[in-house]
Amino acid sequence: MTYDDPNESTQPGSPAPGGGRSSRQGIGGSPMGSTISIVIAVVAVVAGFLILRNITDDGGSADGGSTASSESTTPSTVESAATSSTTSTLPPLVTQGATVVVANASGVPGSAGRMTDELADAGFTTAPAINSTGPQLEQSIVHYDPSIAAAQDVANSVARVMGGLTVETMPSPPPVEDGALGDAGVLVLLGTAQSDRTLEELTPAAETVVSAPPVAGDETTGTTTG
Repeated sequence: MTYDDPNESTQPGSPAPGGGRSSRQGIGGSPMGSTISIVIAVVAVVAGFLILRNITDDGGSADGGSTASSESTTPSTVESAATSSTTSTLPPLVTQGATVVVANASGVPGSAGRMTDELADAGFTTAPAINSTGPQLEQSIVHYDPSIAAAQDVANSVARVMGGLTVETMPSPPPVEDGALGDAGVLVLLGTAQSDRTLEELTPAAETVVSAPPVAGDETTGTTTG
C-alpha cells in the first residue's frame, strides 16, 4: 500500500495531476475555442438573414414599380379612348329630297323668314315662310311627312343644325295657314328659343356640318319671306 506524502504539493505552473490541461487553456477543442466557433456561427446566420431580407425587399420593389408603371398607363389609355369618342365623324346632313317650310310660332315678326334664309344657306330646299295657327312655342318642333321618302332624313338634319330639336310625324291637318303645305315634306314650327338666331349659334360647337351630295333631279331653292 502506498501512502501519499503530506508534504508533497503541486507547484504553481506545474501540470495538473494526470497530465491534463487547464480549463482555461487549450486551443481547438478547449471551451474558449468552442465559444468563438459559436459566435462565428451566429454572425454567419445573422448575415445570411440580412442578405436574404434585402433580396426579398428588392424583389418587392421591382414588383411595385411594375404595378405603378401599369397604373400610370391606365389614365393615358382612358384619355385616348375619350379623345377618340369625341372626335368621331358625324353622318353627313341630308339637305335634299324634301322641301322645308318654316312656320312662325314664336310671335317674333319676320323670324320665320330669317330662319328660312339660314336653312337655305345651309343647302336645304326651302319654301316661303308662313305663320303657325297653333299656340306660341318656346322650343321649335320639326315635323315630317312619312309619305315622302327622304322627308324624315331631311327633318333629322334640320333638327340637328338647329341645336337638336324634337322630330315628329306631320299632324293632320298641319297647324298652319290654310292647313296645307303644298309640296313641302318638312315643317318647322319656330319657337322663341330659336327665333332670330343663326345656325352657327344653334349648332353644337363640336359638330362639323357636312352636307350630303344633292339627290339627282332635285334643285335647291332658297326663298325669303317675312
